Amino acid sequence: MKRFYRWWWVLLAMIVLAGCASKIPHLVVPEFDKRGIHLIAVMPVLGVSDSKTADMLRGKLVEELYFKGYPKIPFKVVDEAMAGGNQTPQQAGQRLKVDGVLIPTIHQSGTIHRIIYASTTVDLELELRSVKTGERLWRARYQTVKRSYGFTRRQRELKTTLVYEEAIYEVVTRALETLPDAKDTVGS
Repeated sequence: MKRFYRWWWVLLAMIVLAGCASKIPHLVVPEFDKRGIHLIAVMPVLGVSDSKTADMLRGKLVEELYFKGYPKIPFKVVDEAMAGGNQTPQQAGQRLKVDGVLIPTIHQSGTIHRIIYASTTVDLELELRSVKTGERLWRARYQTVKRSYGFTRRQRELKTTLVYEEAIYEVVTRALETLPDAKDTVGS
């Protein structure tokens, strides 16, 4: 009977840990829906020098925001508003006449190769700021680790490319799950 109770406690602990692990740390200001955020510009990615990765990340952000009800603003337009290099995201947002600016930051991104597997990590933080006030309205951070296996380094590198794109999509999708959907402005 003691053995049964021990397993029951182990099972209960695993359920509790699984429930805690699935939560994404995020911050949303009270009454977010009353802040009038309808247009969001996705700023250039901080913390990454690879333009291919930055474009893939921003493209996924624009798409996911669209599915949450926010209109698409091509990042080429945002980059033009940021031209000159000394524009802050808030100033660029004012030039674009948007309500909020989304600032993506990659804290960690890369792959470590081991003997028969490669471990790819992507750690993304997203921050939405009001263009009018500069106030942080929403913030989320999510990290994922993907593994790929292969007997040769070439096999691992090929698989890592696919896994990296999958990791980018996962961190964007999971982080944006915590952003409130856009309010329907057609009826208002």
